[in-house]
Amino acid sequence: MPLLAALLSLPLPASYPPLTLTPQRQRQHTLDTLLGWLHAEAQRQPVLVIVEDLHWIDPSMLELLGLLIGQGAQARLCLLLTARPEFHPPWTRAAHLTSLTLQRFAPAQVERLATHVAGDKALPPAVLQEMVRRADGVPLFVEELTKTVLESGLLQEREEHYELSGPLPLQAIPATLHDALMARLDRLATVKVVAQLGATLGRTFAYDLLEAVSPLDAATLQRALAQLVEAEVVAQRGLPPQATYTFKHALIQDTAYQSLLRSTRQQYHQHIAQVLEARFSELVETQPELLAHHYTAAGCHEQAIPYWQQAGQQASNRSANLEAISHCTTGIALLTTLPETPERAQHALTMYLALGAALQMTKGLAAPEVEHAYTQAHTLCQQVGETPELVPVLYGLWRYYKARGQLHTARELGETLLRLAQRADAPALTVVAHHALGCTWCSLGALPAARQHLEAGIAHSTPDQRRPPAFRIGQDLGVAYQAHTAWSLWLLGYPAQALARLHEALTLAHELAHPYSLAFARCWAAIVSQFRRDVSAVHEHAEATVALATEQGFALWAAMGTSVRGWALAMQGQGEAGMAQVRQGVAAWRTTGATLHVLFLCTVLAEVCDHLGHPEEGLQALTEAHTLMEQHEERYWEAEVARLQGVLLLRQTGPQQAEAEAWLQRALDVARRQEAKSLELRAAMSLARLWQHQGKRQEAYDLLAPVYGWFTEGFDTADLQEAKALLETLA
Repeated sequence: MPLLAALLSLPLPASYPPLTLTPQRQRQHTLDTLLGWLHAEAQRQPVLVIVEDLHWIDPSMLELLGLLIGQGAQARLCLLLTARPEFHPPWTRAAHLTSLTLQRFAPAQVERLATHVAGDKALPPAVLQEMVRRADGVPLFVEELTKTVLESGLLQEREEHYELSGPLPLQAIPATLHDALMARLDRLATVKVVAQLGATLGRTFAYDLLEAVSPLDAATLQRALAQLVEAEVVAQRGLPPQATYTFKHALIQDTAYQSLLRSTRQQYHQHIAQVLEARFSELVETQPELLAHHYTAAGCHEQAIPYWQQAGQQASNRSANLEAISHCTTGIALLTTLPETPERAQHALTMYLALGAALQMTKGLAAPEVEHAYTQAHTLCQQVGETPELVPVLYGLWRYYKARGQLHTARELGETLLRLAQRADAPALTVVAHHALGCTWCSLGALPAARQHLEAGIAHSTPDQRRPPAFRIGQDLGVAYQAHTAWSLWLLGYPAQALARLHEALTLAHELAHPYSLAFARCWAAIVSQFRRDVSAVHEHAEATVALATEQGFALWAAMGTSVRGWALAMQGQGEAGMAQVRQGVAAWRTTGATLHVLFLCTVLAEVCDHLGHPEEGLQALTEAHTLMEQHEERYWEAEVARLQGVLLLRQTGPQQAEAEAWLQRALDVARRQEAKSLELRAAMSLARLWQHQGKRQEAYDLLAPVYGWFTEGFDTADLQEAKALLETLA
């Protein structure tokens, strides 16, 4: 059982309300509870936490360790972790972390360890010499060789040492660790079958399950387990029937398991799975991956697949996305071994749908693996015929194509979703369809149409309608609606309403305690705060976005958060550090395959370049933004791209005024055509400044005053304050 799953199964304090929590909130609250408990213990007294064999750790437990490392720098907490060299920790290096590489034992250390295992009695030099040669400095091998020799009958025990009873046969000391472990198991012949059955159950196994699958009676089984404990093959915790047993080392378990004939192993696994189904229904419900594993190892693929499907869905529901990917991928691979039937197609469709959702959250919306998963699911929908999975598949494809900047394809998918919702008279699907169309039209620069769809979706939205089981992918739709409406409202010139929607998105995301929704909301809060030129808010939200998205593996939001945080740092006087973070974020965003919003990131980079006095670099970034707009028709930020082009041209030396003025006029025209009043205000300010410099003060005033006068709310924004100050100088 994965360690975090085991911790989740422990009884929680009476104040913890599991029955009222969604799976996502229960998972998040469990992590918070475990962290709080450890920190509270560390306040009372120093705490030592040891976690071994990280190379076999499950993703959720790795997440818990990451949180503990990140938050434990000032606590009286010593965390000791061991892993093989191939394990690469996901957390960044920090001053409070120390990494040690353990070398193989030197000959003198081998001799000391062997003597200790022998009860601190000296072993014959010939035996020690051969053990040093064969053990190759591996501590476990040294222990096993010593026990093998002591149990072989070749030595006679004296008061303070051992003596050879005769010549030392070459075959007396096993040549490999596997041989040494097998020799020990063979000497435990009467209980070897119990060790083999336990090894089939896993590294750690419970007495009640072992008893249920063992052919031995309780008394015989307990005697056998006592022998294994005495021989230090397994360690015992608790007393039967509540006892659990753990193999001393994974290699011991593996040796016991591999000593079984393949056919016997399969029989054991099948029997275990059948007993679990018949007698351990609660375990089957909470850990379907156990059934899936045993049926898979038994070669019973048809029985295993529904459990892999169930395990993948459960993992996805509790935001354990890496586990969901693993379970679904395993199940899909098994499906290829079965004949093509409608039932197989339905299983494949369900698993590809869950896989696509998990991949979007970990790899990013536009990753190639995402397209493959949803394309396969769409093909299967056509094979299955009328199926409720068609709509979430289309929604997943819409998310992919929108992120890739293929906006017209995304719009067509949104319109298909709306037609399906209207034909089925399904309010929940109507909410989904309006969201898809609202976001797409906003990206295309059709802001009034975008607002119409977003407000229609909100009007139809209830918690049940926006979160049907089929749409538990990505961020919560309620959070998405509020954040995207804030985006469109700011562009349309309603900054106060946009801020209110943003607060609603953040409040809902915190209430849900759904990590992806919270990362999404925080990221959009940073973006809209950047629109508002609220530098401290940008830094706060971007910092929170990067921390959460990095911890959870949300590559897309970590990238955007890094870039926007870089902008805030630059505006706060850390220019070069800010520039480096902007570039880092842009590069990371590209690696996800996403194209949407790259032009926004290009303007973020251009602004920082302008702030640092590097107009040429800023113009290079804008050249890419222009190219992307033409390729993908992403137009919502077109006016700002044109405005910055004019501003940066004016920063250059030489006669650039005419060209710059043309770009500023173009920005004004685009903003007016799109009804983007906030961007119209910016364009009017930039053009008014140019005219003021040219001596056309009255023209500048007449241009800016009516745009400024249009705004009846949100006078706390930096743009409106700046416009007011400029008008006062022009009056």
